[in-house]
Amino acid sequence: QVQLVESGGGLVQPGGSLRLSCAASGSIFRIYEMGWYRQAPGKQRELVARITTGGNTDYSDAVKGRFTISRDNAKNTVYLQMNNLIPEDTAVYYCIRLANPLLWGQGTQVTVSS
Repeated sequence: QVQLVESGGGLVQPGGSLRLSCAASGSIFRIYEMGWYRQAPGKQRELVARITTGGNTDYSDAVKGRFTISRDNAKNTVYLQMNNLIPEDTAVYYCIRLANPLLWGQGTQVTVSS
């Protein structure tokens, strides 16, 4: 059974950094486009970043220049490096396999607060 398992969330002060990881099991990871979404309390889920099989990346305007998505196909893992975090980045972050059918991870909480 295919699964996505996120890790790396937590509490960080404004200006700090976190790296999220998403490990994929049970699938040919390298052939899928992958992404990260987030959902803040009371808001809709939004796409944060995506990465193609060839390594091309795209970011939302809210995180461009601060977040970096990457992938390691040998480890079946996609990462989200988050720098210069601000309170508005507080959300549950979800890893997603961008294929039909979509596959979501369980989510990991990121809280940015002093």
